[in-house]
Amino acid sequence: MPSGNRKVKPSIAEGDRFGRLTVLCDSGERKNGYIVWKCRCDCGNEILVDMRTLRRGTALDCGCVSKVNPRQKDITGKRFGKLTAVYCTNARSAYGDTVWHCICDCGGEIDVRLHQLQSGYRKSCGCLSHPSLKNYVGKRFGRLTVTEYAGKENGVHRWKCRCDCGNEVIVSQSHLQSGQTKSCGCMRSDACERNLKLVGGTSIAALESSKFRLRSTNTSGHTGVYWSKGSSRWYARIGFCGKSYYLGSFEKKEDAIKARECGEEVHENFIGWYYNEYLPSENGKSAPEK
Repeated sequence: MPSGNRKVKPSIAEGDRFGRLTVLCDSGERKNGYIVWKCRCDCGNEILVDMRTLRRGTALDCGCVSKVNPRQKDITGKRFGKLTAVYCTNARSAYGDTVWHCICDCGGEIDVRLHQLQSGYRKSCGCLSHPSLKNYVGKRFGRLTVTEYAGKENGVHRWKCRCDCGNEVIVSQSHLQSGQTKSCGCMRSDACERNLKLVGGTSIAALESSKFRLRSTNTSGHTGVYWSKGSSRWYARIGFCGKSYYLGSFEKKEDAIKARECGEEVHENFIGWYYNEYLPSENGKSAPEK
C-alpha cells in the first residue's frame, strides 16, 4: 500500500467522469497517500473524493442519488426493456432504494424502483400488460358511447365516454373491452333502486321487512315502540318518506303498540299503492301521481 510520503502517479485526469461526477482538479490534499480530487456532480454540488474511491466506483455522485446506499449506481440513460432511465427522483421506496423517472418507448412515463429495473421486474410503463391502442371513438359499450381519446396514464389507454344518462366519465380501454365498466355508475344505482324498490326516497323492501325485523336495541318487542326512563312512559313513532312521526306517549305498552299499529296503516296503504298502481304503470307508459 502506498505510504504517506510516496508520490503516487495520478491515473485520473481533469474532465474524467465517474458516474455523475466530473473531475475538476487536484485539491492538493492526500488521503492514505492517494490524491484527493475536486469533483462536480451533475446536480451542481462539488465534493472531494480520493483517487482510490473513484477508481473502485464506490462514489458515483455527491450523495444526491445514493444517500441510502453509496454503491447504488447511476443508471441515467440506461435501458431496461422498453424503459429508459431519465433521472433519479427525490423519493425513496419502502425498501430504501432509489426511484427513477423513466420514459417508455410507447411515450408513457413512469417512476420505478431501482431494484425493479435491475431485476427485470419492470420492463415498460405498463403497455406490455395492457391492450394496444385501438380506435373506439363512436363505439358503444353498455350504456357508454366513446367520444374521444383521453390519453395514457401508467401505461393504460383511457377513453372519454358519454353515458346514456348524460354523464361523462373517463374509462380505461381494458375495462371497456372486458365489459367491467358499462356505465358511469348509474347502472349500479338503478340496480340498487330496483332491489330496494325505491319510490320517492322510500324503500318498499324496507317497509316490508320492518314487520319482521327488530333492532338489537329494541326492548318492547314491537318496531317503533320504546320505553323512556326519563319520563317513565312508552313512546310510539313511525318513519315514512325519510321523516319520523311522533305518535304519542303512553303509560301502558299495549296502548303504544296500538298507536304504532294504527300508524302502520300508512305503510300498508303505500305498499298496496306500489304493487297495485305504481308497478303496473311503470311497466306501461308512465307512473301515476302519488
